[in-house]
Amino acid sequence: MSNIEKDDVTGMDTTGHEWDGIKELNTPLPRWWLWTFYICIVWAVGYMIAYPAIPLVSDATKGLLGWSSRNDVAVAMSEAHQAQSGMLDKIASLSVQDISADEDLRTFAVAGGKSAFAVNCSQCHGSGAAGGPGYPNLNDDDWIWGGDLDAIYTTISHGIRHEPDEDTRVSDMPAFGKDELLEKAQIEDVAEHVLSLSKLDHNAEAAARGVELFAENCASCHGDDGGGDRDLGAPALNDAIWLYAQNRADIVAQINGPKHGVMPAWADKLGDVTIKKLAVYVHALGGGE
Repeated sequence: MSNIEKDDVTGMDTTGHEWDGIKELNTPLPRWWLWTFYICIVWAVGYMIAYPAIPLVSDATKGLLGWSSRNDVAVAMSEAHQAQSGMLDKIASLSVQDISADEDLRTFAVAGGKSAFAVNCSQCHGSGAAGGPGYPNLNDDDWIWGGDLDAIYTTISHGIRHEPDEDTRVSDMPAFGKDELLEKAQIEDVAEHVLSLSKLDHNAEAAARGVELFAENCASCHGDDGGGDRDLGAPALNDAIWLYAQNRADIVAQINGPKHGVMPAWADKLGDVTIKKLAVYVHALGGGE
C-alpha cells in the first residue's frame, strides 16, 4: 500500500490505516499466542464433537462419548440414598421420641433436618431459625402450639391456617375494633394492661381500667395472667417475646384488627421421614421442651 510508512518513534511500519491523524502500527500477535489460539479452536471443536454441547429446540447434542453430568448426579444420589436406607427405614418406623432417644439416629436426623430446614423453612424463620417480625423464633422457649417433639411434628405436618389440610392448626383472634366489640378507648386500656403483664412501661391508671376488659374479652384464651393457652394457640402475653407487636401502637393495632400468619402443611410435600427429621432438628435448636 502506498500510504504505508515507517514510524519515526518506534521504527516500525504502519498498516496504512489512519483515523483522525492517528496511524496504526503493524504489530502482529506473537506466534506463541497465535498457536495457542489455534489449539484452543481445535480443542473446542473436539470437545463439541465428544461431549454434549450444542443446544437444540428441546434437547442438546449428546456427543460421541455419551457422557452426562445429570447421569453422574443421579448415580451419586442413588448411591447416597442406598447408603442411608437403613437409617431412613428406622426413622420411618419409629416415633420422634424414639428417634431422639437413639444417639445415632438423632445425629442423623438432626443433620438431615438441618438440610431440609435450609431448603424449606429458612425463607421465613431465617437461616438460624431466629425468625423475625411475624415469623416465630424457634430457638427460644416461647411456643404458641407447644414445643415438645409431638407438638412440633404436628405443626410441621399440618401447618397453621393451611385451609387445604383438615387437621391444620387454627386460632383466630377477634378484631375487637373493626368488629366494634370494643371502643377505641377500651382497646387502649386493654393495651396498657397487656403492657403491664409484661412489666413494660405503661400507664398504670389506664392499665387498671383494662383489667376487667381483659378478663371479659381476652382471658378465656390468653389466661387471667396472660400466660396463653397452647391448646388454643393463644400466645403468652406476660413475657417480652412478641410475634407481631413491638410497642404500644403495635399492640393496639393487633387488638383492633389482628394479623394471622399462615404456615404450609408440609406432610404431603416432604413426606413423613423428612417431617420427623425436621421435628428432631427444630427440637434440638435449644427451645424444644
